[in-house]
Amino acid sequence: MNGRQHGAGRWTPWLYLAPALLVLGGLLLYPIYQLGLISFLEYTQAQVSGGEPTSFRGLANYRELFADGQFRQVLAVTVVFAAACVAATLAVGCALAVLLTKVRALPRLALMLAALGAWATPAVTGSTVWLFLFDPDLGPVDKALTWAGLTGFDGYAWTYDRYSAFALVLLEIVWCSFPFVMVTVYAGIRAIPGEVLEAAALDGASHWRIWRDVMAPMLRPILTVVTIQSVIWDFKVFTQIYVMTNGGGIAGQNLTLNVYAYQKAFASSQYSLGSAIGVVMLLILLAVTVGYLRLLRRQGEEI
Repeated sequence: MNGRQHGAGRWTPWLYLAPALLVLGGLLLYPIYQLGLISFLEYTQAQVSGGEPTSFRGLANYRELFADGQFRQVLAVTVVFAAACVAATLAVGCALAVLLTKVRALPRLALMLAALGAWATPAVTGSTVWLFLFDPDLGPVDKALTWAGLTGFDGYAWTYDRYSAFALVLLEIVWCSFPFVMVTVYAGIRAIPGEVLEAAALDGASHWRIWRDVMAPMLRPILTVVTIQSVIWDFKVFTQIYVMTNGGGIAGQNLTLNVYAYQKAFASSQYSLGSAIGVVMLLILLAVTVGYLRLLRRQGEEI
């Protein structure tokens, strides 16, 4: 009897989770199935309108995609840009999380409210505000830099040059993403026993060494979560690039995979190629996530 009760109890949590899992399965698995199915078909505007029958192409869409030099270039740019966004977001978020533990209650509250305000701002609104701040005619940033003696920024168009446009988008992404890292890491720091940090300080360790040798190892499970979440968010960024570079920049110089997929699917009506790009993005994110988790498990970390 005890064995039967133990077996039944093992399935009890899954019974409670079943309704939510069914809903999530319908919302996630079915769209992924449709995305994968369309990527194997000949599916353009002619098929959508019923003018031509839908035909099965197998891997032909993927072969066409990887033979496209622009796709390979956009893929490389997306990887580098996402890595830069993740690194900057983690650096800013972790630094401010540590700062929160050093300041008094009122400055801490003000910083938290300001950060949460940035986090709650819709991506379209935040992108529009940053475009105004760096506007070559009316933006206060160019005026302030010119006033400081940097005359080269007088009327400088940040979105015209490829690298300055990517830098501007990166700043906006970090601005709206760091609060998640800051709040999560701050909660983890508060859970570290105070005597551990006090002992490290008494031993003469600097703030950097305390973070590197004490805090970071103890916060590794939390840092894993925020890193994976940041990778997913930044790799599939769309709104900021589309709004701030007007659809991918001059001659597509600021394209990322999500914007490129949008152009293929909706601007060119090549829905099968757009779906293939989506599948490639999904597989890359799954590979990065699984690989990172396996690496941590080899190091003996519990996730």
